Amino acid sequence: MKPKINEDECIGDGICEEICPEVFELQDDGLAHVINEDPSEDLNDKIEEAIEECPTSAITNEE
Repeated sequence: MKPKINEDECIGDGICEEICPEVFELQDDGLAHVINEDPSEDLNDKIEEAIEECPTSAITNEE
């Protein structure tokens, strides 16, 4: 999986970081960012959950 965040859609809710802090992080600009661009397969379920739970659908899988 290659998660990507559309910064124009992100509202900085932080649910992605709560679900998968190994991949997502809220940064100083108030938005979430992908901090692990090549996550291991064992994180796929958490990434999928973050995609589903994002309130603005700002997270996509670029794979």
